[in-house]
Amino acid sequence: MGPAGPRSGEPGSGEPGLSEPGPSPPGPARGIDLAALLRTGRGEYLGLGLLLVAVLLLFGWTTPRFLSLATFQSMAFQMPELGILTLAMLIPILSGGLNLAVTFSANICGLTAAWILQTLGGPDAGVAAFTLAVAGALAAGAFIGWAMGIIVAYVGAHPILVSLSFMIFLRGVGEFLTRGGDISGFPAFVGEIGHGTVLGIPLPFLIFAGCAVWWHVLLGRAPLGFSIYMVGSNIEATRYSGVDTRRVLTLIYTLSGLMCAIAGLVMLTRFNSVRVGHGEAYLLITVLACFLGGVDPFGGFGRTASVVLALVILQVISSGLNLLGANQHLATALWGSFLVVVMVARFVVLRLRAGPNPGA
Repeated sequence: MGPAGPRSGEPGSGEPGLSEPGPSPPGPARGIDLAALLRTGRGEYLGLGLLLVAVLLLFGWTTPRFLSLATFQSMAFQMPELGILTLAMLIPILSGGLNLAVTFSANICGLTAAWILQTLGGPDAGVAAFTLAVAGALAAGAFIGWAMGIIVAYVGAHPILVSLSFMIFLRGVGEFLTRGGDISGFPAFVGEIGHGTVLGIPLPFLIFAGCAVWWHVLLGRAPLGFSIYMVGSNIEATRYSGVDTRRVLTLIYTLSGLMCAIAGLVMLTRFNSVRVGHGEAYLLITVLACFLGGVDPFGGFGRTASVVLALVILQVISSGLNLLGANQHLATALWGSFLVVVMVARFVVLRLRAGPNPGA
């Protein structure tokens, strides 16, 4: 006969029995349960916040010019076009797809606006002409996205193949129409929009902030946002639950194209010209920003706020490397290595979120 185990109520019994009255012995101090924190999703913000603080301190220590108002204002001018293109990439990824045509969609929308301005007076065009150019660019972006969404939703083609085909098509059309050159000669106030400030904050950054708030509300409050997450998690189950998944997919890519149009307009005002290929290097960085921000590459999970925080981190790193005089090729190599680190870190985070394996 083996030794008797602990009785109910005694330490180690595992049962909630009664114990003798008296003072309880002091337990060990409770620390931060990292796994529990990550399972709540707050660890995502904590990790990105710590990373942001780390890169700020690193570049602030290595170059004295980094922690200055001029540097931060410069970053606020540089980030909007990348940020808006990343938002255009975000919701297709959340739905389990991808939009590889974001940069060339933005360029075609910019070309549409430039053509309207040139037709209505060029440098002498007024506010009414610019308003019509903005409307034309938004319509072009929405149409491009709608066409992609129709093919993805109703034909059933994979989003990567569809968007890749559109990327090649739009690039060819743009190069044919511009013969590889720039289009410039816009009214003076167009450049003032791209380089103006409101209370010291760059106007393009305010446009990006407004787009981010729009996406945050759409994904967190609107029924369409809930449907996007459902489609990304399991499109078949979503269809069987009564959601019109074809309509949802069409709207996803239409909204993505609309956001591309906004990015194209911002680039037009920033560069005061339009050229096919503007922002072409941003494509892979938009994907990197989404993954760094905790977006599931297979869809169904991701937050706008964390993606915006990831964009700030990437912009800080880019600006810091520029101030250090780093070679552009080295910066490109760092982007690739950073993506590898993000994938490994994401694997670790997912394991911590899943909790301990009882069978291990």
